[in-house]
Amino acid sequence: MDVHDQTGKASPSVRLPPKPSSDIFRVLDEKGNANPQTNPNLDIELVKRMCVAMRQARIVDERLVALQRQGRIGFHIGSMGEEAAVIGSAAALRQTDWVFPCYREFGALLWRGLPLQRYLDNMYGNANDLAKGRQMPDHYTARQYRYASVSSPIGTQMTHAVGFSLAAKQRGDDLVVAVFLGEGATSSCEFHTSMNFAGVFQTPTVFLLRNNGWAISVPSDRQTASRTFAEKSLAYGIKNTRCDGNDILAVYRCVSEAVERAASGDGPHLVELLTYRMGGHSTSDDPRAYCPESELDAWRKVDPLLRARAYLESQGAWSEKDEQASIETIREELKQCVDQAEATALPATATMFEDVYAEQPWHLREQQASCVLMAPYRPKTHGR
Repeated sequence: MDVHDQTGKASPSVRLPPKPSSDIFRVLDEKGNANPQTNPNLDIELVKRMCVAMRQARIVDERLVALQRQGRIGFHIGSMGEEAAVIGSAAALRQTDWVFPCYREFGALLWRGLPLQRYLDNMYGNANDLAKGRQMPDHYTARQYRYASVSSPIGTQMTHAVGFSLAAKQRGDDLVVAVFLGEGATSSCEFHTSMNFAGVFQTPTVFLLRNNGWAISVPSDRQTASRTFAEKSLAYGIKNTRCDGNDILAVYRCVSEAVERAASGDGPHLVELLTYRMGGHSTSDDPRAYCPESELDAWRKVDPLLRARAYLESQGAWSEKDEQASIETIREELKQCVDQAEATALPATATMFEDVYAEQPWHLREQQASCVLMAPYRPKTHGR
């Protein structure tokens, strides 16, 4: 089905949710019914945790967009519509594994254990921000949780990831490096460099390609002439899997199997997660300028949160009462975190000289000694 712009020129086809096919792994249908032949039969408590984590990511997204519109934070990159691709992947990793994020995967960091308060501190860049206010919002990092820093330039996180995973292989460390990327990043030089490197050196790397339909405003069918993004890996000797990225059970199974293969010495693997970005690229973007409403409506019907909830309900493990209690708990914690983040001072000036070098060089010591250290500014607390 083709659509046309106001000039009458043909624009890219409306991108509809993938239909069941032999090359797209799937467990849940649109109604949340599980295929017994592909169902990984996960512990129901794990599925409930993933469902709550997805709901948390959605609520946090909505709140942060509102805060940005109110001028209380500067920027936000959300994951609305992609929660299953992010949370399912994070849940499938082992504690020893590392994550190299793109910039849309804050839910993965929360899943790995980062307190919500620390994430909100990063959004405000205050004194409790693990990055000490040096990065823009949503550029988080947490070594404690084996989570590398967000790197804004397109695709650079892939190069970092394969280098890290080669070092781990050479040291004999039992870890796999999972790196997130969007389909737009496959048009970058970094994609080809990192894929070739991983293939040649057989690094324990799992490439998590979130194909969400858009590289900002550029649709996926303007990104490549290849039939799929997954098949690009074959040129580098890397195996791949295509997965329904809005199906939390399918994501978990595909990623866990890729991790198992990489950990066993079978080399890198690429998982293409077919999903959809239901919001803007960031709070600086208005998708109404390029996203057909008919396309968005079609993807709302396969919302990953609705499918996961329907599955839990079919197992007798979730109810409307559970849903409302979960939402209230998440919102209350989020409110408290926002209040605390807004009441916290900005980083002290002295922190700009810390964590730059293992041993502080003479010129930084000289600059620090001559710097007039101002008392940290404490912003006024905003209302709700």
